[in-house]
Order: sequence, then C-alpha cells, then structure tokens
Amino acid sequence: MLNRFKPKSEFDRNVLTLMTGTTIAQAIPIAITPILTRIYTPEDFGVFTFFLAITAVFGSIANGKYEVAIMLPKKDEDAINIFALGFIISSAISFFLLVLVLLFNKYFVNLSGNEEIGIWLYFLPITVFLSGLWNNLNFFNNRKKKYKDLAKATIIKSMVLATIQLSIGFIKSGVTGLISGQILSQVFANTKLLLNIIQDKVLISKISKTKVRTVAKKYINFPKFLLWGGLANTLFLNLTNILISVFYSITTLGYYSIIQRLLGIPSSFIGQSIGQVFYQQATKEKQQTGSSIKTFNSTVKKLIIIGLPTFTILFFIAEDLFVFAFGKVWREAGTYAQIVIPLFFIRFISSSVSSTLDTFEKQKIALYLNLLLLVSTTSILLYSSFVGYEFQKFLYLFSTLLSLEYLLFLIYYKKLSYGLKKN
Repeated sequence: MLNRFKPKSEFDRNVLTLMTGTTIAQAIPIAITPILTRIYTPEDFGVFTFFLAITAVFGSIANGKYEVAIMLPKKDEDAINIFALGFIISSAISFFLLVLVLLFNKYFVNLSGNEEIGIWLYFLPITVFLSGLWNNLNFFNNRKKKYKDLAKATIIKSMVLATIQLSIGFIKSGVTGLISGQILSQVFANTKLLLNIIQDKVLISKISKTKVRTVAKKYINFPKFLLWGGLANTLFLNLTNILISVFYSITTLGYYSIIQRLLGIPSSFIGQSIGQVFYQQATKEKQQTGSSIKTFNSTVKKLIIIGLPTFTILFFIAEDLFVFAFGKVWREAGTYAQIVIPLFFIRFISSSVSSTLDTFEKQKIALYLNLLLLVSTTSILLYSSFVGYEFQKFLYLFSTLLSLEYLLFLIYYKKLSYGLKKN
C-alpha cells in the first residue's frame, strides 16, 4: 500500500532524500528561533549577520569556484584532483586572511564601526576555510550520489548549531553563542562528509601534482569567470546586510536578518535540495541529448506548485506570525517581511535552476548576471540613503526591481536549457 506513494523516478527519490534531511535540519533552527529571539537582542542578531556577511564573501571564493567543476568530469580520478585543487586554494586564502587580520584588526574594526566584531575577526580565516571545505564536500558527495550522507551532514550541522547557540545564550549575553555555534557546526558537518572521501584509499592515491595542474588548466573558466560571478552574487546578498548596518542601523539589520531566516526557509530546504538534484540530472541529460529542457520544465513546475501557496500564506500572516513566534519587539520585522515576499518567491524559483549556467558552462554570463544584481542592489541602497528614504520605502524599491531581474533570469535559463540547437 505504502509503495504506491513512494516516488517512482530517480530524480524524485533523490530530491526526497535531500529534502527530508534539510527539512529536519531547517526545522531545528526554526523551532528554536522563538527562543533565540528572546535570549538574544536584535543588536546581537545584527552583529551575527554582519560577521556572516564578511565570511560569506570570502567563503564564496575559497575554492576558486573549482568545486562546481567536480560534477563535470566523466572520471572520478579527475574529480578528486579538482577537489584537491579546491582544498589547496582554500588553505592559501585562509592563511592570507589570517595575516591580514593579525596585521590590520583595529583598522577593520574602525572601518566597520563595530567594536564587538573585533575579536571575532580572528576567527574569520578558519570560518572561511570550513566554508570552502563544505562547498567542496557537497559537490563531491553530490557527484557520488551520497544523498543520504548529505542529508545526515545537514542535520548534524543544524543540531550542533542549535545546541551551542541555546546553551551559551542562556549563560552568557552578547553574540558569542550565535557565532560559536556557526563555527563548530561546520566542523562536525564537514567531518561527516569528509569520511566518504578519505575512506576511499584508492581514489585518494590518484591525487598528484601533475593531475591537479591538468584539471586547473582544463577548468580555468570557472575561476576566470564563475569566481567573479559568484563573488558578485555573494556581495549582492551580503553587501546589502553590511550597507544596511551602515546606512540605517545594526538593529535594523537584526530585523532584516530574521526576515531572511524565515522567508529563506523554502529556498534553504526545498529549493536547495531540488537545485542539487536538478544540476546532476540536467548535466546528465545534456551529456546524453545536448539539452536539459525536460529537466528544466519539470523542475520549474515543481517549484511553482510548492512555492506559490507557501509564499501566499506567508504574505497574509507575516506580521502576526512574527509577533506570535518571536515576540512583540519583532513586529517591525513582520511589516518589512510582507514587502519582500514577492522577491523571495521569484528568487526561490530562479535560483533553484540557476545551475543551468554551469551545465552549459556559461560562466561569463553568470558573471554578468551577478554583476547586474550587485550594481542594482548597491545603487538602490546608495540612492535610498542619498534621498533619505526610510527603510520601508527602500524595501519597496528593492523588492520590485530585483523581482523583475530574477524573472528575466528565469526566462533566459529556459532558453539556454534547449541546448545548442537554439543557442
């Protein structure tokens, strides 16, 4: 009887596996958020978000974007050497950041205008390294179809994060618990996925300097174009947070961070899971037929069916939901959330299938699209600050313009997925 309800296609089974893990993983921090918002202040969340913004920018380039190429080679031997290349680059970047932090810590603190961030800058190099390793491990385990292990690692990461943030938050005020949980959760999650690689002694033995240099040259377009596109995308997502704290306040950033946490749930546990499997299946279809349109159309259909009712309900209950779940002090965040819900919906769909660009190796286009997002966001913030817009008015402008851009991106992804015949 139950077999009738089990997914029949490999795509749906893989999505379900990842979605189950990420659903549990996302449910944990969401479940404890009402507690966190009562033991940490909006200012604490603002500092935490500011730290994450800095680490995310450097973490996005930690592997030189070579990790994305792990999916492409037919031989695992080439893939493991790409993994090794990413590891080397990540280590070098982290060491460089350590030197910078040791030499210029006070300068960076003064530049940010936030004294509390100073001590945590010393943890920036290790956090960036762990972030790069996590990306590397995700792509390699995805290649090997280790979806159950990916799901388990995500759950472990979430459990450790929640445990540390709650335990330290109850005994110590300030942002210590939030940031410590973030760092240690990465350690545990990475360890889980790393075991799948180091246990394969034969595969590890195929790593060599010559082969690393070979794959570095073969997939040079990834750091040449995708790295800058990825950096632009990360800057777009995180520079917004940094500039909000500069042009408005760290408390406003705290409110906005909770909006991102709540409205980002569909993208985090549904969109990300579908996106991972989409990339694998789209790449496979492209290798066999030269096109990925079937995978693209079926994936977008699933995303709309899931996303439309979810975001519609959130729109009507956002303000009351924030007050009920997080406390009266967060009502303002609920008001802001209603404004940006259309943006989060269209981004949920578009971002989930954005790996179409990687499938067809359109790294230069990815760079241009991300630069467009970065320029748009920065321009809106600068303009809003210049004319004296209050934060709410800035959000209306921000949500409208970026929603249109993501819609245009989605149209382009579909055209691209037809393959060589229509490009």
